[in-house]
Amino acid sequence: MNLLVCSLLILSFFLTDIMCLTDTECPNVSSFGDRRKSKNTLRLVQYNVEWLFIDYYSAMDCPGNGCTWKTLSDAEIHMNYVADTIRALNPDILNLCEVEGCDELNILKNLLNTTNTINPYNTYLKKGTDTGTGQNVGLITKIDPITNLYRSNEKIEYPIAGSTCGYTGTSSTTSVSKHYITEFQLATSDKNENKNINVALISAHLIAIPTDSHRCAQREAQTQILQNIIYSYIQKGYEIIVIGDMNDYDNEVLDLNGDIPLSSVLRIIKGLKGSKQGLYTLTNVAYRVPQNERFSDWYDSDNNCNTTSTRDYSMIDHILVTNNIDKKIANAFIYHGYKEYCGKWNSDHYPVVVDFVF
Repeated sequence: MNLLVCSLLILSFFLTDIMCLTDTECPNVSSFGDRRKSKNTLRLVQYNVEWLFIDYYSAMDCPGNGCTWKTLSDAEIHMNYVADTIRALNPDILNLCEVEGCDELNILKNLLNTTNTINPYNTYLKKGTDTGTGQNVGLITKIDPITNLYRSNEKIEYPIAGSTCGYTGTSSTTSVSKHYITEFQLATSDKNENKNINVALISAHLIAIPTDSHRCAQREAQTQILQNIIYSYIQKGYEIIVIGDMNDYDNEVLDLNGDIPLSSVLRIIKGLKGSKQGLYTLTNVAYRVPQNERFSDWYDSDNNCNTTSTRDYSMIDHILVTNNIDKKIANAFIYHGYKEYCGKWNSDHYPVVVDFVF
């Protein structure tokens, strides 16, 4: 980022400690801290924040005509709306999709600190390989992971064996372009358990468009890569949290409209299909949310800006966990604290929220 742009960012957000970096990665954990007020409760939030871009990304022309926010001013307004939503939820661990880089995470982190005290949040991001959109998945957290964020470079051929997508085109290979892996140690007050629970957090933003057979086949292959990561941690005795925008539906935990997926994406993540079928089981926490509240995404599919129709809402953002983590959930909900409409400043997704008691 050049000096002029950096100066504009600092002035526009009234920040004094934002870093302007040429490399927007920040995957390394320099020291461990737990800045939660209550050490035995944890609020986890999944939030696709829709093109959280401040630095200009030329390959996508964003901010610009290539994304939702046409000007830097628009992007700044959107950033403030996102910050308002996050402040209302006060998460301990926040996973974000559609983030450009660490500059944006640091701007957001500073906007969250309105009390002029020590900021409880740290930011982490491992840059992905989606050079087309420039989007990444990132982490803002009050409790630091115990390992640096890292990625899998595995590639898998698609369509995979047993694919349900109906894709009959040329086979190819894919990776998971937007994901990260890290680990947490969470203290528990349960006398029947070890003092600390080892948890692998696996975040992903899979390729979009649930109804496209080609992308469906790619998404299944991406999910097989995630399954391989999950199983490697299962073998080491870890608890698992898989979190992100999976761009697909769950045919067992139906959303508001009862959307049925073409793919087996959610079944692969759960361990019900795929090469590691039957070797582990994950549960979608959305089963705890009433079906009429199960929607996390708005898409104006018919381009008529009719937001009174429920048909444009679906649930494609998911959090899946091992049984021991599921048992510690006190509450789960999808935050619908703002309206979706053409010309809105909020994200086109809603946050998925889970409260744990350890």
